[in-house]
Amino acid sequence: MAKNSRGLRIGILTAGGDCPGINAAIRGVGKTAIVKYGMTVIGISDGFTGLITKEYAELTERSLSGILTLGGTILGTSREKPFKSNGKKKNEIKKPQLIKEHYEQMNLDCLVCIGGNGTLKTAHLLSNEGLNVVGIPKTIDNDVWGTEITFGFDSAVNIATEAIDRLHSTANSHKRIMLIETMGHDAGWLALYSGIAGGGDVILIPEIPHNDEVVADYLMHRVAENKPYSIVVVAEGIKIPGKERSAASYMSRRINELTGLEIRETVLGYIQRGGSPSPMDRVLATRYGTSAADLIAKRNFGKMVALKNNEITNVPLEEVAGKLKLVDPENPLVIKARNMGTSFGN
Repeated sequence: MAKNSRGLRIGILTAGGDCPGINAAIRGVGKTAIVKYGMTVIGISDGFTGLITKEYAELTERSLSGILTLGGTILGTSREKPFKSNGKKKNEIKKPQLIKEHYEQMNLDCLVCIGGNGTLKTAHLLSNEGLNVVGIPKTIDNDVWGTEITFGFDSAVNIATEAIDRLHSTANSHKRIMLIETMGHDAGWLALYSGIAGGGDVILIPEIPHNDEVVADYLMHRVAENKPYSIVVVAEGIKIPGKERSAASYMSRRINELTGLEIRETVLGYIQRGGSPSPMDRVLATRYGTSAADLIAKRNFGKMVALKNNEITNVPLEEVAGKLKLVDPENPLVIKARNMGTSFGN
């Protein structure tokens, strides 16, 4: 047991969008903190909202049992951003001040923040306010800077890939173009990985600007080569003109206009974020959670646990905050896909 770790009181919250593996991370932090270090673990409800309203409950070994395989988060979540647009009314107590007061009233020695970019940015700002904070990166978008992979990503890739696999049979049967939209506002990791895993013929991601006519010409060339159907995988955040309701609807309309080919679109949406985590995500979330507890025992605060070269390490929150990990257009995966004939629309 680490020196002086017994008796520490830590809070855990989950913020931002839900994704598979959050409960595994909560379990990893909580069970390690309780069993190995003799700490008291407090679960905070609904992200940073729970710190503002002081809604929390103690987590025990018993309450952490049976949650490893569950999707979602037992703590609830919200997109509350306490440093944004607060304290506008006269004499209104600012949310960061409330959080700091409640942190002290709850006798917390550290706050564990499980979340994506927005959550980790808030964690850094709270660290600047004097709170002891440790971050754990989660998001299906895999766009958190400072770590090779976030938990939730592998599960989402599996879900998206299964959907693409199923659409292959329909595309082949009807000799159509099937267009699948994945999540990913700024980063195209999910579209890239699921597109390659699912045998996508065209993969469009935000980091590689595409040309509609290049996509259309590529699809017509496939028809000329007697390839009766095509799979187009599109990240929701690709650049499109106008105010189309989605990237899928825009690309579907444009491809039809330019080629006359029959096309059907599928927007996967929140299906990608739901359900039980993959075995890989369960393991990664557990590794992150247990390592976060180790950091707390060592009083190594202001850090985010991270994966580098398949080893768990940590990086300062100040280096993570406000940054995105995007797909390099020259990423080896992109190059290998191009070498196999995949089009990125440019």
